[in-house]
Order: sequence, then structure tokens, then C-alpha cells
Amino acid sequence: MNSEEEYSDEDHGDSHRSMHSHSPSSFMSCSNYDSDEDTCTEIVLPERHKRNQEADDFVYNVLSVEQIVQDQRNIIDEVNNVLNLSPQVTRIILNHFKWDKERLFENYFESSPEDFFHRAQVVNPFEQLEEENPSGAVCTSSNCTCEERLCGICYCPCAELKGLGCGHSFCVDCWKQYLANKTCSEGLAHTITCPAADCDILVDYVSFLKLADDSEVVERYQHLITNTFVECNMLMRWCPAPNCTHAIKANYTEPRAVKCKCGHQFCFGCGENWHEPASCSWLKKWLKKCLEDSETSNWIAQHTKECPKCNVTIEKDGGCNHMVCKNPSCRYDFCWVCLGSWEPHGSSWYSCNRFDEEEAKQARLAQQIYRSSMARYLHYYNRYMNHMQSMRMEHKLYANVQAKMDDMQEEMSWIEVQFLRDAVDVLCQCRSTLMYSYVFAFYLRNNNQKIIFEDNQRDMEMATEKISECLEREITVKNLYEIKQKVLDLSHYCQKRRHVLLCHVREGYEKDWWEFIEESAS
Repeated sequence: MNSEEEYSDEDHGDSHRSMHSHSPSSFMSCSNYDSDEDTCTEIVLPERHKRNQEADDFVYNVLSVEQIVQDQRNIIDEVNNVLNLSPQVTRIILNHFKWDKERLFENYFESSPEDFFHRAQVVNPFEQLEEENPSGAVCTSSNCTCEERLCGICYCPCAELKGLGCGHSFCVDCWKQYLANKTCSEGLAHTITCPAADCDILVDYVSFLKLADDSEVVERYQHLITNTFVECNMLMRWCPAPNCTHAIKANYTEPRAVKCKCGHQFCFGCGENWHEPASCSWLKKWLKKCLEDSETSNWIAQHTKECPKCNVTIEKDGGCNHMVCKNPSCRYDFCWVCLGSWEPHGSSWYSCNRFDEEEAKQARLAQQIYRSSMARYLHYYNRYMNHMQSMRMEHKLYANVQAKMDDMQEEMSWIEVQFLRDAVDVLCQCRSTLMYSYVFAFYLRNNNQKIIFEDNQRDMEMATEKISECLEREITVKNLYEIKQKVLDLSHYCQKRRHVLLCHVREGYEKDWWEFIEESAS
């Protein structure tokens, strides 16, 4: 398994974790966006202290299923070299401790053997009974004392009963049906216990293969134990791309961008698409909020108001402006127009003129605060969704660009037209960063640093729209030579603007510039 590919953050632009490098760096500033010609101005950035590169040692490997299985065997062998146990017992114990070798060794040497193996749901292999019947070996009626030779499940007499080291025996057909049901119907693998009542001894790997005796069930079982191994291991994570069977193994756990062999890039910390500058925790809250609020917020804002007394959302279902709150604990009478109490309105309800009434003003103020909070959410949500939609549409550009590249190769070499595909890569990368920048901004409190962040966000947005327009409308085979330099300049500028925005965010995290709004306040 020497085909593992090693990657580092240098492949994804994350190796530089400080704002700027020791030497002065520069970026291209494009102006005159409304004109046909783009003028690029070189801007020199001031020097900043560079983060120690030795501290940025995040490295990961992309593993196939075969390599994952081999990794399991290697860990089992490492543990067996110390504990001298059978591989099937070691596998169960490792799964109990989430494949954490250090934690396993610590518990093993600090506990008594009886307590250690009991907690791992394994028969103690050092007991005298287990010396004659090693745990994991399937025992039959010829070497196990069975008083009536009856199956413990179907209670039918049987010439040969099989069981685990715990001493409970069952017929072959009952074992097959039991294991098939646990594996295929319930999706269990490492946690399948002996069928006997009140027996929590686990079925080990070797015993399962002998007792199941069905290729489909065994294949499903092996798939489940491999999946469990990856999910239990804190240093591993499956690639979330559809139909991808690769996993990522890192040297430590941290929210970093990792890229699978299938081309999908995602966050190693949470498994979502790579979402810098938003953190994993804020993205999780944002996705939950969008799931709960986004579909109804616009409708609520346009068609409902809140009861001035209990703040229950109310929809007006008739022409009368005399509203009665349906909340059983409230039943407040108020005016739909001014939100003041209905009592002072008398018979002139149809021409409400109570705008200056103190109670009505307070109700309207509370309503305004609530609507302002909703409007703020919709502001960020709409821009988040706009960039998401644009990114999906721009993925279609790959097909269009490839077609143009094929046409152009009649007059130019493959290398000469490769800049088009690189430009689309930059465009999609910038769209993703802009999309998640609105998640970051939504939870950010207002301060001077947020103003700088929004300025960087605006500049990056303008540059992204410019290159998007250029790639969609301006490129033809005839004008390729004239447009090539413009595309290269815009790509370079977009990358620089993205770099400036992300470096500012990282520096803010390092220097505690950012103050965030709690979920309840948002």
C-alpha cells in the first residue's frame, strides 16, 4: 500500500497563516470596471510578521478501502505486540476504545484483567476455560457440554451446536438468520452480541465469518466494520462526495481544507464543503437557522405582525382591524394598524389616528426591532444563496470552456489554452469564499475591523463579478490572443483579493479582533 498520496496545506493556500509575509508583497488592483479596458495598479502591502512555518505541519493522506483495511491490521498488530492477544479479541477491544491505542494501553495497565475484558464485552482470554477454548473460536457440541443438545433459540434437537467462548450454543440455521438480521436489517457489526438472554459477549470477526456462511452477509459485515473504523477514528474522515469510497487520514484533528483524489475539497473538522472564513461552529448554527427560518421568513415579514403583549405571530384573516390574540394566556385586544390597545379606539376603528399614542409607539418599536432582526437575517441569507446559485451555474462553465479549448487547439497548443480552465477554478474558489464570508459576517459584531472586512468583501465581490462576466461573454476563438492577458490579470487580481480577505480574518482570530453575536441575540 505504497500508493498513498501525501498532501499538505501548501497545496490549498493555507500554509500561510499570518496576514502577510516577511517580505513586502503586492497585488494588482483593477479599476475602471465599467470601461472596456481594465487598468491594473500595483499596490504594495506593508510588511507583517510571518507565522512560524514549522508550526503549520498539518499533513494528510488519501486512503482507498484496501488501504483502510490494511491500516486496521497494522493497528491490531501494534497492539498485539504489546498485549499478546488474538487478533479478533484485539479488534473488539480497539473498537471499544474507538481505536485509540494510547487510551487502550492506559486502561489495560491500570485495570484488573477481569474488569478490563468485562467492560470490553469479551471473555477473559487468560481464564482457564479460555485456555481450552480460546475466545473467538466457534465451539460445537462435541467440545461444549450441552445438557439436552437443544438449540437455545429454536429449541430443536441438533447434532451440532455452535457458540462463542461464553458457553451458549445454537444451531447453524439460527446463527445464520440471527447474524443476517443484525447485519443487513439493523446495520450492526462490532456490537453484535451473543443471542442468549443477558449475555453481552460480542461476536468477533473470525466467529462471524464462520457462523454467517453467506457471501452477501459477510460483504455487508466487512463494509460496516470498515465504516465503523473510519467513523470511530478521530484522525480519519470519509470523503462526503457522492459515490466516493476514499477516506482522509490526518496527523491531527483540526478544521483544515483537505482534497480527495476525486477532486472534492472539504473541511476535515466538520465534513462540510470547505467554508473559510466561517468557523465550523458558526456554519453549523447558520445551516440550522437556514433550515428553520429561510423558507418562511419572507412570508412572515410580509403577512404577519406580533401581538404587542405576548409577541405571538398573528396573521390577519379578515378585513376588520380589531384583532384579538388567540393565545389562551393572552387574549389581548389591539389595533392591527397602530398595534395599540383597542379600548381607546371606540367606534372610529376604521380610521385609526392613534399614531402618537405612547402604548402604540412602544408596540410599533418592538415590532420594528423584530422586523429589523429578520431583515438583517434575510440580507445575509439572500447574498449567501445568490453566491451559492452563481457557483452552481458557473460549474457549468467548465463544459463551455472545455469546448472552447478544443476549438482553440486547432490554432494553439494545449498549454496555451489552459489558462481558461485555471480562470474558472479561480472563479469557483472565489464564489465559495464569498458565500461563506456572509455566514462569518452575519455573526460578527460591528466594530472597525468588521468595516475593513466588509471593504475587502466588497472588493473581492467586484473582482469576482468582473471575471465571471469576462469568461461568460467576451471569449471567442478570434479574440483569444487579445483577451488572454485580461483573463490572466483578472484571475491574478481575484486571487490576491481573496488572499487579502482571508489573511485579515486569520489575523483577526490570532489577535482576538472578532466579537461574535450569540445565537439568541441573532
